Amino acid sequence: MSEYHIPVLLNESIDLLNIDGNGVYVDATFGAGGHSREMLNRLGPDSKLLVFDQDQDATQNLIEDKRLIFIDSNFRYLDNYLRYLKIKKIDGILADLGVSSFQFDSADRGFSYRFDAMLDMRMNQEMSLTANDLLQSYPEEELIDVFSKYGEVRNSKTLAREIVNNRSQAIWTSNRFNSLLDKIRMGQAAKYFAQVYQAIRIEINDEMGALKDLLQASKKHLSKDGRLVVISYHSIEDRIVKNFMKHGNAKGEMIKDDFGNIDRPFKIITKQVVIADQEEQRRNSRAKSAKLRAARKI
Repeated sequence: MSEYHIPVLLNESIDLLNIDGNGVYVDATFGAGGHSREMLNRLGPDSKLLVFDQDQDATQNLIEDKRLIFIDSNFRYLDNYLRYLKIKKIDGILADLGVSSFQFDSADRGFSYRFDAMLDMRMNQEMSLTANDLLQSYPEEELIDVFSKYGEVRNSKTLAREIVNNRSQAIWTSNRFNSLLDKIRMGQAAKYFAQVYQAIRIEINDEMGALKDLLQASKKHLSKDGRLVVISYHSIEDRIVKNFMKHGNAKGEMIKDDFGNIDRPFKIITKQVVIADQEEQRRNSRAKSAKLRAARKI
């Protein structure tokens, strides 16, 4: 598990689930199973733990426990699988939205600028669109939108124009792409490269769309007093989670019913965002950008 993914904010996140005896819980991002193992340690013998992971590599970390149900799929389909399993209500959902260390360190997956490989970045290898496809096919205006929205790249227009003007080769490898980035980057290379790669990864995997679908399912299926616990690593993710917990929608709009009552399906538990302490940040660099929020279904 240490080679795959070290669980971030482990005790803090599981404590906020408030597991008490038996129940039905969801680990939306199984990965190496670090969070799931701790959840199972606290769950009763008649509990169920549904775990989602769309990455086939995660199956190498499966836990032998009759209470665990592994679902080889994106967590955005939580509603579908709950209906399939005839489960109407669940008692808690945990989602760690970070990309696993294993994915970053697997050169052939194309997630990292540190290795020379074909740009892939698909979390689910059965998806058709790769990072290479995006760089070859997206119109300039769409590339600008992706880099500015998901990577906060300051020279998104210049970057998009350079990509379009350098599409003569059929395949983009990370080394070729890095050479282009190095010519136009603003500021430190590592930070700039990370912002650009992050933006492409988020777009390829529709990470924000998947998050919104999961949150909508949580509003529908969490039982009264059920907990929603989310660890995010990107300002857009964190804003969506914060808005949803406060107003029940990703945009943070105050919605009223026909009688003028404001829709507030959740009560926020974490008044301030929870971050990893200095010791955890020292042990696990991924924890530095982690933000934990939790809410209780009303």
